[in-house]
Amino acid sequence: MLKLFSGTAHPVLSQEVSKLLKIPLAKAEVVRFGNSEVRVRIQEDVKDFITLIIQPAANPTDTNYMELFFFCDALKRQEAKKVIGIIPYFGYAKQNIQHRIGESVSVNVVIRFIEAIGFDKVYAFDLHDEATAGVFSIPFKHLSAFALLATHSRDFLLNNIKSLHETTLEKNIALVSPDQGAVEKVRNFGKVFFNTENFSEVVIEKKRDLATAHKAKPLDLYGDVEGKIALIVDDMIVSGSTILPAVDLCLERGATSVYAAVVHHDFTEIAPNQLQNSKLVRFFTTNTLALNREQKFPKLEEISVAKLLADELKTI
Repeated sequence: MLKLFSGTAHPVLSQEVSKLLKIPLAKAEVVRFGNSEVRVRIQEDVKDFITLIIQPAANPTDTNYMELFFFCDALKRQEAKKVIGIIPYFGYAKQNIQHRIGESVSVNVVIRFIEAIGFDKVYAFDLHDEATAGVFSIPFKHLSAFALLATHSRDFLLNNIKSLHETTLEKNIALVSPDQGAVEKVRNFGKVFFNTENFSEVVIEKKRDLATAHKAKPLDLYGDVEGKIALIVDDMIVSGSTILPAVDLCLERGATSVYAAVVHHDFTEIAPNQLQNSKLVRFFTTNTLALNREQKFPKLEEISVAKLLADELKTI
């Protein structure tokens, strides 16, 4: 028997999953006090139930994680049989190595919290580094939305650009990795986009300023974008410091137009405006985390991961 709970970080996604699973959202109370503390209270019987909590850990990351931890503790105290955390966007995933002496490996700390508080299993979409999954000592399921994004962006391009045809996609479209770390992600995206493993990939060499947040510089581009539509693929965007210079570099090297497909959009305050005012034609993304009204812009096209989640949870 399952009971599905929603944290406050993304109630719309929780409602979509609830509808697809035909399971009503279970009742819980989340109270935020004036001193920034939060209280979670489970409002129905969960004894001997498998309980699921949907809560992306996005901005405000720390606040949403604490709420998730309190949900788990409250469910354990009410003798839930299992507590499963569904964290579509796994905050701190980028802080997975010690870049400089003296830094914490923050994602490892978060994982230890999750294990210590008593979660029985965790689901997440497209971690920044798949190796992070190996840090967990409890069951962890790594889901991916790249196939969903690839299918949607391919269909959009075929339907909106008359000169394109399925048989000539590889000739006319270049898939671009905005840095060396995204190469394998682009490869997985391309297998679905082109329906073959035999395609070329463009890679941008990037240098990041480790002492300054949200600052990166492209050094060179390897591959052919001249006369082609460039489609930049990545797992996440925060400030746009990686994608926006990549857009300009692709155009400088002869790309006819540039699109982007990114799973997670954990935007800074200025990122949406910069993306809208950039030379990007379209920005494809998913709803692994919620957008507020100020973060939406005309070039953005958001695809829901609710069905992917629902189909996976049906197997529990």
